[in-house]
Amino acid sequence: MKYAIVLPDGAADEPLAQLGGRTPLEAARIPHMDWVAEQGRLGRFVTIPEGFTPATDVGTLSVLGYDPHACYSGRAPIEAAAKGLSVRADQLIFRCNFVTVLDGLMKDNTAGHIAQAEADALIADLRRELADEGCEFHAGVTYRNLMLLSDAAELTLRCAPPHDIIDQPVAAHAPQGTGAGRIARIAERARAVIAAHDVNRRRREQGRAPVTDIWLWGQGRPARLEAFASRFGLRAAVITGVDILRGMARLMGMEIIEVPGATGYIDTDYTGKGRAAVRALDEFDLVVVHVEAADESAHLGDAGEKVRALERMDEAIVGPLLERLAGSAAWRVLVAVDHPTLTTTRGHSAIPPLFAFAGTGIEAVERAPFTEPAAERGGYWVTPGHRLMDIFLRG
Repeated sequence: MKYAIVLPDGAADEPLAQLGGRTPLEAARIPHMDWVAEQGRLGRFVTIPEGFTPATDVGTLSVLGYDPHACYSGRAPIEAAAKGLSVRADQLIFRCNFVTVLDGLMKDNTAGHIAQAEADALIADLRRELADEGCEFHAGVTYRNLMLLSDAAELTLRCAPPHDIIDQPVAAHAPQGTGAGRIARIAERARAVIAAHDVNRRRREQGRAPVTDIWLWGQGRPARLEAFASRFGLRAAVITGVDILRGMARLMGMEIIEVPGATGYIDTDYTGKGRAAVRALDEFDLVVVHVEAADESAHLGDAGEKVRALERMDEAIVGPLLERLAGSAAWRVLVAVDHPTLTTTRGHSAIPPLFAFAGTGIEAVERAPFTEPAAERGGYWVTPGHRLMDIFLRG
């Protein structure tokens, strides 16, 4: 049996006025995702358990068959695993976003999707200037970076994800808990380093909005996950452009297939990902393809771009995978959304998203397109959501 899983990050949404009262999935031309839903099972599942913040980390753990209650320790530790960072017992790992705060409001959680060279230069200077605070900065993918904080074993903090507070006052979402004052001091010192940096001088000369702050969140300590092969008996590979999926793959013992041009943004190389996925099925039992573009489009508040991202994914990834799988003696494919990202609020939602799977041994039941209303009408629920993987593989 060959298996393929496609993860359109944040694809689920609400009906939008600019799309004539349709969701992006309803507005998009996605014949291949629709085929999966029409020829197999279509439903909804609870990917974000009660008490968890809706995000790719928790949602994708659920999709891949891991109970967040049992194994989740924070987003940053998973991304640290992607980089193979060595973390001491006294260190706490933070996700460190570059952001733009203007007039006290979170205006951009990506600092205008800061260029890699800009991010690398800022990280290098922050590493030097804040070493006396016990800070160890590590460059990631553009705005997505990491900070390890020493002497932090006793810290218990609540930190807001920056993508969930766009256009909101940052003061209302400052870190809370033991150690919050220390985090505030680090952020204040970082703000001064960034303000005087050549990166911002050049951005001002180019008429671009500045990078103003770091935003620390997603904190935790090193994560441990049972190997996917031990759990499900399959040799698997992951294709992604972001470290959160790379980290999960590394922790789960999956192969990571790097695709040049896989950016984790709307300009990602869809065709390159699709071709790599098709090739991977020659070697692996299961291939997972994660695409961030729909999520990023919703964070931009751009419904049209979200529709286009879904259509590109359908044409360049889902279509070729279905064609390749059709030549296998036995196969199954799953399209699963980790969480909704709402274009109106530009933030994540814990509303249970949708999934569809089809293939060998799967009976067509709902016979409806891959849309939120169709999934709700069908009434097929999987809760808790981490049970879906076992149903898909063995049901």
